[in-house]
Amino acid sequence: MPLTKVNTSGIADDAITSAKIATGVVSASDVADGTLTLAKLSATGTKDATTFLRGDNTFATVTADGTADWDTTVKTTGFTATANKGFFCNTTSAAFTVTLPASPSAGDEIIILDYAGTFDTNALTINPNGNKIEGATSNLQLTGDREGARLVYIDTTQGWLAYSGINEGTDALSPVPYSIDFLVIAGGGGGGTLGGGGGAGGYRTSTQTVTGGTVITVTVGDGGAGSTGAYNSPNSDGSVGSDSSISGSGLTTITSAGGGLGGGYANTGGNGGSGGGTASENTSAGGLGNTPSTNPSQGNNGGAGNASSPNYGSGGGGGAGAVGANGTSTTGGNGGNGTASSITGSSVTRAGGGGGGTNGTGTAGSGGSGGGGAGTTNNTTATSGTANTGSGGGGGGYAGGPGALGGAGGKGVVILSMPSGSFSGTTTGSPTESTSGGNKILVFNGSGSYTT
Repeated sequence: MPLTKVNTSGIADDAITSAKIATGVVSASDVADGTLTLAKLSATGTKDATTFLRGDNTFATVTADGTADWDTTVKTTGFTATANKGFFCNTTSAAFTVTLPASPSAGDEIIILDYAGTFDTNALTINPNGNKIEGATSNLQLTGDREGARLVYIDTTQGWLAYSGINEGTDALSPVPYSIDFLVIAGGGGGGTLGGGGGAGGYRTSTQTVTGGTVITVTVGDGGAGSTGAYNSPNSDGSVGSDSSISGSGLTTITSAGGGLGGGYANTGGNGGSGGGTASENTSAGGLGNTPSTNPSQGNNGGAGNASSPNYGSGGGGGAGAVGANGTSTTGGNGGNGTASSITGSSVTRAGGGGGGTNGTGTAGSGGSGGGGAGTTNNTTATSGTANTGSGGGGGGYAGGPGALGGAGGKGVVILSMPSGSFSGTTTGSPTESTSGGNKILVFNGSGSYTT
């Protein structure tokens, strides 16, 4: 008799068993390609196979009871993991990196286990492959003996999350240490009236290893003001620049000293990262650079003034790369040259000293390379140091009257360079971001912070 009707209770979940399907009753044509749809495949029955169909028509290889589909080939070099598998990783010979899937789906899992108990000697790095791990894009690592971790992917906000870590008691994942290069330049000193050029701000470099979660505080010093009074007044000196620094837990604090002031008429230059130039009518040496003393040196001395007619040249301010020149009877001393750095990916010179001013028709000193301000011979205010180079301001000249005021020192700068894959993206103070090769560059033109 032909079958005319089957009600829904006849095909309820788990109602059809192998005992109810006689041999030969179901032919190949009954299950031909395209005859079974997703709607006919229930997800409510017991699943004990190692592969089952998800609702999004993809297959998972983690069973219903939570056991993993393990890749039994022990890994000894870097590889890209396949979703929903476990991997035995052996770092006995060398540390290596596991790269997570590039396009994971919510619910995908990865299990990683220390095969030989060597993660504490050669750490295993986990690369999120452009996604996130625990809310950040930085690489993480496993560093514990016999350690393991189970990761599950949730979404683009948090990415992969660890929900099981062996031998650690808490989260088995730890940040990967990495190196940061620092360039720290203080504010330049201001030039004096009928006076010496300002000294450049202290110029210091450092390379330090950091781990995740360290807050690096960045302070960028302002340039010192140029002189504000006539050549024969108490305000004829320029002002010292302000310090720049980096600091943070576990870091060696790096502080660069502000540039020394340019001396006003007959006054000596001030000490600082680089020393300020001494004014005309005074043959004393310029201000001392590298004050306080650092190794390597953070700057150079300023130049001496000249007491001889007809033009009584003032000394140039010291630069990061050279001393300021002495004034002569006809010329102001040139500012000391700055120092070049390629921390941003191209060579840039910064922290030049300011040029010294002169009396009458003499020749004023030029600013040192890297942004030093030029001196002047007349009653026009001298040139300021270039902003965010830490360069000194030029010294003012004299052509009758109160004399020309000195130029202001340039504000300092702090620059960080680190591997792009380690960059956390967490900053304050709005640094300028760029990349060069495999490095992320942060240029702080004002104070702020970076959290590793």
